[in-house]
Amino acid sequence: MYKININKNIINSFLILILLLISACSSVPQNTSNSCSIFNERYLWYKHAKKTKDKWGTPIYVQLAIIKMESDFDWLAKPQRQKIFKVIPYKRPSSSFGYSQAVKGTWEQYKKETGNKLATRARFKDSVDFIGWYTNKTESILKISKKDAFRQYLAYHEGWGAYKNYKNNQKVIILAKKVKKQSDKYKSQLKKCQKRLNKNKYIIF
Repeated sequence: MYKININKNIINSFLILILLLISACSSVPQNTSNSCSIFNERYLWYKHAKKTKDKWGTPIYVQLAIIKMESDFDWLAKPQRQKIFKVIPYKRPSSSFGYSQAVKGTWEQYKKETGNKLATRARFKDSVDFIGWYTNKTESILKISKKDAFRQYLAYHEGWGAYKNYKNNQKVIILAKKVKKQSDKYKSQLKKCQKRLNKNKYIIF
């Protein structure tokens, strides 16, 4: 009986530790408007964002600005349900999910083209890699620089085919301007902490 209780205590402690680690890794950073603050809390995220920059050429500040607009760094973000008669909850307007708010079809295309078969939209590492892949294709298809946060977001939101009609959508233009403004802020902030982040080789949870 004594041994059984000890084993139960060990298992319970282990489960609590796992839950704490999951919570620490998945919770939304306290200040999502400041890139240095984000990476101070989530140093591993910096490693993933930097890897995406090195792999695809998409600046870290553009990656962050897109995620900020799409999900505000909420790993479980989904579009709000539509409502019937403004009261009864109905279906969601799209299959967007996770940090990047990628829809299922485009996410499957990403996994197929990159070979990242185990990628999930709820993981930051995969989400920034997806953004890198998408912005890289945007540059190839539409000749938009990966440093151009405004036009990259227009293509990200509207899709490669519908991008040409973005001038008819004032709402998305306003969103893209916000992404550009946030991207500039992130870029300026990173200049103050990136050297330190590059020197830090250890991951502290």
